[in-house]
Amino acid sequence: MKNKYLLYSALFLLSMSSCEDKLDADRYFGDRMTIEKVFADRDYSERWLSDAYSHLIGVNADVSSKGFTMYCFADDMYFGDRDDKYKKWKNGEYDEGWEQDPWGECYTGIYQASVFIHNIDRNTKFTEEERADYKAQARFVRAYYYWLLLRKYGPIPIMPDEGMDFTQEYEDLAVARSSYDEVANFIASEMQIAAKDLPLERGPLAIARPTRGAALAARAKVLLYAASPINNPHPSDTEKFSDMVNFDGKHLIAQEYDETKWARAAAAALDVMELPGNQANGRRYDLYHLGRRTSGSVGYPVTIEPYKDGDFSEHTWPDGWQDIDPFESYRSLFDGEVSASDNYELIFTRGQNQSSEGVDIMVVHQLPTSATGWNTHGLTQKMCDAYYMNDGSDCPGKDLEIGGANGTVRETGFVDETNQENYPELGEHRIGVSLQYVQREPRFYASVAYNGSTWFLLNESNDANRNQQVFYYRGMGNGYNNNNAFWLRTGIGVKKFVHPYDTHENRDMGRIRRKAEPAIRYAEILLIYAEALNELDGSHNIESWDGSKTYTIKRDINEMKKGIRPIRCRAGIPDYTAAEYASKDLFREKIKRERMIELMGEGHRYYDLRRWKDAEKEESQPIYGCNTLMTEQYKDLFHIPVVVPSLPTNFSRKMYFWPISHSELKRNRLLTQNPGWTYND
Repeated sequence: MKNKYLLYSALFLLSMSSCEDKLDADRYFGDRMTIEKVFADRDYSERWLSDAYSHLIGVNADVSSKGFTMYCFADDMYFGDRDDKYKKWKNGEYDEGWEQDPWGECYTGIYQASVFIHNIDRNTKFTEEERADYKAQARFVRAYYYWLLLRKYGPIPIMPDEGMDFTQEYEDLAVARSSYDEVANFIASEMQIAAKDLPLERGPLAIARPTRGAALAARAKVLLYAASPINNPHPSDTEKFSDMVNFDGKHLIAQEYDETKWARAAAAALDVMELPGNQANGRRYDLYHLGRRTSGSVGYPVTIEPYKDGDFSEHTWPDGWQDIDPFESYRSLFDGEVSASDNYELIFTRGQNQSSEGVDIMVVHQLPTSATGWNTHGLTQKMCDAYYMNDGSDCPGKDLEIGGANGTVRETGFVDETNQENYPELGEHRIGVSLQYVQREPRFYASVAYNGSTWFLLNESNDANRNQQVFYYRGMGNGYNNNNAFWLRTGIGVKKFVHPYDTHENRDMGRIRRKAEPAIRYAEILLIYAEALNELDGSHNIESWDGSKTYTIKRDINEMKKGIRPIRCRAGIPDYTAAEYASKDLFREKIKRERMIELMGEGHRYYDLRRWKDAEKEESQPIYGCNTLMTEQYKDLFHIPVVVPSLPTNFSRKMYFWPISHSELKRNRLLTQNPGWTYND
């Protein structure tokens, strides 16, 4: 009878879920169908696994617009529409019952995957290899749900491996929260087991299915978070979340520092870097890069020669940028120019299975009104200033508007007929652009819609709109229309993810090129490796994921360069200096900034600030931007950073972890709430 009850329970959980593309329970699983029948049939078994996958979208997306999840919007990005929602988000005014709560979706997926794992071996319609692959997929999916929960809520309950028996009394169903380390180690172990039976590669039709690299990369992410200050405090740390405890008073967050955690994270990243394949040096993954373009066209400009640094400028890829186009390499990685199956940097993606708030919806909200976009997703001045100059130096005046200083003042003046030939990086339309935006690194031009930047809207039916310079002065129709809410509050927009042929003309989503969601890509693994190595003082011997070798993990500058130099080279900017590599504190700040730039808009910044315990400082600072109240007549004043009052900032300690809903607390008597949030008393 237990198997029948397991099926009833699964159907009950399915009925509570709101995601699309679920199993058609009424059609395929009648009340009298047992687990035995489901897993005796090939089609039913595959549908069961598909349903376990289906909860990964919507509120569980890694990269999406704000409808289901707002984690792409921290101190780097913002949205100007839906003001009430943005203010609640930034002020911490969301509560224990707010809509963006993935708890139920994750545990439904966990349950579905567990049932599959424990029953697929009975299905003789599959070969032994197929069963092993399917079971590994389910194990990955289950572990990934736990990862999404851990990242958002902190320590969470680990469910019994075979699923809950819902014939038990209510009190017997209660499961206490496991500690952060227990959950992280469980996920890492499950990913390691899954990796053994997952293939190194999959075909184009299975791009959203995990590979061995996906499992090992997710493992590296989890171990990085477990090693980070949020769960690995130094003795001098005053914030250790000692009040996050279980029902019996057990600490759920580590109270003592353990350097080994950083070594494990570094080794896990190295496991991914060492996977065999057909890319550089016989490896599976590489940073995506495109060859130098010697002749250009509208939307696809000639390669701009990077700065002559005497290092990267003297070599070809992977040792230099002589033969690549840094701008197009970075832009094409996100805008849909390259398919997911041809993108050798992409490690895990949901592909185009992104529900109604996917990357394409982000693009619609980024496009200017000339492309009938919503013109509401923008960048903060902090994010704009984070991008380097093309020689690797800071932009003049960086941080002056937020209380810091780099010893310089902001550039004044504008590009005009007398100097426009000096700034080919601006493209065809240069006149009127502030000198603050010239000679910046290639990632800046692939990501930032600065005032006066050119939008390539090559799919527009109106020729006048196809290659358009857009200004964000007050009164400018495509940038700031005085009569509606669709304008950029900082005067700085977002180009990342936008393809030259994207347009929302006639509100036609079919004219937005589909983009694969970059859940995990190789650049992140390289950054994990460098960050983890930097934190080490001693030397650690760590076995590889499959036990085939032992790594010696220590703070080795040559190894740290393996994580940083490819990122900087592909970006078209010089490597860090010897002094920056030598100093642990300085390198830590460099890594934080590199992640902020390289991973902008991919949902990392919000969680990075929390795992570093930097959110209290960074998210409480006022948001600065251009003075968008100025018309073109006062363009000098427009470019002097001011506080943007319509973009509030606030941070309280409770915002480090998401609240557990009152309904879940009622269901589980052993469940404890996160610090600062309320119970349902």
